[in-house]
Amino acid sequence: MKERQYKAPKRQWGSIIYRCRWAVAIAWVFFIVVLGTFAVRTPSLLQDSGFTPTGSQSERGIAFLEENLDMSAASLDIVLQSTEGKNLTASEAQDRIWEELAPLRDKPFVQDMYASMVTRKAGEDGIISYTVLLNETASEALKHFDEIKAAVPEIAGTETYITGNLAVYHDMSAAVRHDIVRAESFGIPAALVILLLLFRTLPAALLPVVIGVGSVAVTMGGLYFVAANGAALSNFLPNMVTMLGLAVGIDYALFMVSRFREELAEKDVPGALAAACRTSGRSVLYSGAAVMAGLLALCLVDLPIFRSLALGGMLVVLVSVLAASTLLPALLGILGRRIFSLPIKLGRSHADGAGYGSKAWVRLSEWIMSRPGIIAAVVTLALLIAMLPSLQMKLGIPSAEVLPPSYESRYGAELMKKAYDMKEANSIMIAAELDRHYEDSRSVRLVKSYMTMLEELPGVHRVESYAGYIKGEASGVSPELKSEIEKRHAAKGRAAVIVVVPEEGESSPNTVRLVREIRQHPPEGMHIYVTGSPAYKLDIMDRIQSGIPYVLAVVLLLTYIILFAAFRSVLLPLKAVAMNLLSIGASFGLVTLVFQLGYGAEWLNVTYTGSVFAVLPILIFCVVFGISMDYEVMMLSRIVEAYKMERNNERSTAIGLQRTGGMITGAALILAVVAGAFMFTDNELMKALGLGLTASVLIDVTVVRILLVPSLMKLLGKANWWLPGWLSFLAKKGEGEAPGENARP
Repeated sequence: MKERQYKAPKRQWGSIIYRCRWAVAIAWVFFIVVLGTFAVRTPSLLQDSGFTPTGSQSERGIAFLEENLDMSAASLDIVLQSTEGKNLTASEAQDRIWEELAPLRDKPFVQDMYASMVTRKAGEDGIISYTVLLNETASEALKHFDEIKAAVPEIAGTETYITGNLAVYHDMSAAVRHDIVRAESFGIPAALVILLLLFRTLPAALLPVVIGVGSVAVTMGGLYFVAANGAALSNFLPNMVTMLGLAVGIDYALFMVSRFREELAEKDVPGALAAACRTSGRSVLYSGAAVMAGLLALCLVDLPIFRSLALGGMLVVLVSVLAASTLLPALLGILGRRIFSLPIKLGRSHADGAGYGSKAWVRLSEWIMSRPGIIAAVVTLALLIAMLPSLQMKLGIPSAEVLPPSYESRYGAELMKKAYDMKEANSIMIAAELDRHYEDSRSVRLVKSYMTMLEELPGVHRVESYAGYIKGEASGVSPELKSEIEKRHAAKGRAAVIVVVPEEGESSPNTVRLVREIRQHPPEGMHIYVTGSPAYKLDIMDRIQSGIPYVLAVVLLLTYIILFAAFRSVLLPLKAVAMNLLSIGASFGLVTLVFQLGYGAEWLNVTYTGSVFAVLPILIFCVVFGISMDYEVMMLSRIVEAYKMERNNERSTAIGLQRTGGMITGAALILAVVAGAFMFTDNELMKALGLGLTASVLIDVTVVRILLVPSLMKLLGKANWWLPGWLSFLAKKGEGEAPGENARP
């Protein structure tokens, strides 16, 4: 087709970028290079898991015990396993081990060290554990954890493993750095291959990769300065930024490059660039807004991890939109028709690599238009069936289980479970603030009375406190007993700790009920904080569950508003929201099958614990809901554009499917390989997020976007474009006009 000269208005965004293309490109290269040098250092600054329920009763209880009983928030468990099958619990062996550990006890960062006081299991004498309390905060200890770890001596005849929350956090940070390299080394080449198959030319395939990688580099570099200024950011953040940045950055650039190449068939370079920015460029803005709306809703859950992931996610999406709206048009303007150079011969080529108007998509659209009712019913039923496993979903909070057994902290934790009664190790701790000194006879009687009441509660195995060491109604405590009590951090001044060992595990429903029961019936004469691992995890769960209704409401409402602003239709946004809920529900079913029920867990190297990580459903919902809207916006934009010209609902729907089917499929495959790469990393949270995102997107683009959406468009007919009379003032000039688009020249 002969090129038609097209002079875009000077004030159009594409025209402005074209005139300043070299300045824009040079500025972006400068930012990518400078911030990229800081980006590689960002993961090492992020040591916080982000799960601390700040201000909760469990968190205040821990602070009370640290301040009043000199308990340390930073501790290690040194687990020793005999390599010769010898009994490490014998007094001779313990004396030898204690002597060999002497250099560690003398270190300035060690507050106290003792053999684990948790009840041992029979027949596991070849395993022994020592608890090391540090005289610094967890964040301070993590900054020089390698030094602390190096100070732990090798014990003759044993294998030494360092575990505990501090070691798990350190290994999680190491896993994050390793995971990013692994995911990028697979995801980026795989995305490039798909782009080559779509575009069949090297420059067109490379541009989206440049935008994706550049967006991640700029975002991670910016987060370095946020973390360096003391902001507590979750160590899961780099994975989230990398996954989202590569996925949306490449997808947005794919949409823009595809439209630019299509417009070049009729226009010169400035005109094609202006048209691409006016059409796909505006669609990218709406898509980015939809993704950011989902991520913004994460802030409604009162946990640092959600705020961290929301911050990183929104920032990388914003940078991706800016890069797709400025850097990419500048590069397209510089390349011009050289976008078609360096062709890659991979069989038959189409008018454009995205397969616009290919016979396969034409036949598919005709097939869908001929039987929309049957297709809509079958697809909806299949998705509802796929949701069924999610009805059995049980939420939980893992600890070392977020890491594979190959990590020292995870393996050490497994040895602890093997040799010790973990119900006792993870017992409920009641931080008690007494009216009088703990030695006072009234305080002793009060604590004993409270212990008796606790022992009568269902689900209690036993109760321990300093008062249990005092016989009868003794009015005083001997100097020897006082020394032993304070050495064990059991009581000091007007503070004491009461330990409740539950009959079942920390996540058992009975243990959860026990924590709630204790909190609901505080004793008279003392103020208590119920803490310990069961209470801590319960507070995390409560915050997640209390935030879910608000997250759902905000995501659904904001998404509807954004799509309504884009398409000026009442039913199109409503249908889009319903379609997303179906695809997300189906992905929840798959996540439940793998991570809770264990189907395919071995293949993914997943340790299934009978529950799903509690942060996953809300995280998958917010991320996937926004990203899925990308494809909805791109498809509906072309359908609306065609409807404006054709005034025929069925034909417009068919044209929209034909012109976007290949592009959307390619974009979804790219997102699937980028997110899917995280399924094979060492972080259970990112494994599950990668699986949920990949499954949801593939379901969305294969059965929802390609089959269900067009069939419903056909069934709804003119109702798709309905706008109540009292909202007619919102209609754009030219009914049915795509967001930000004018009639094509």
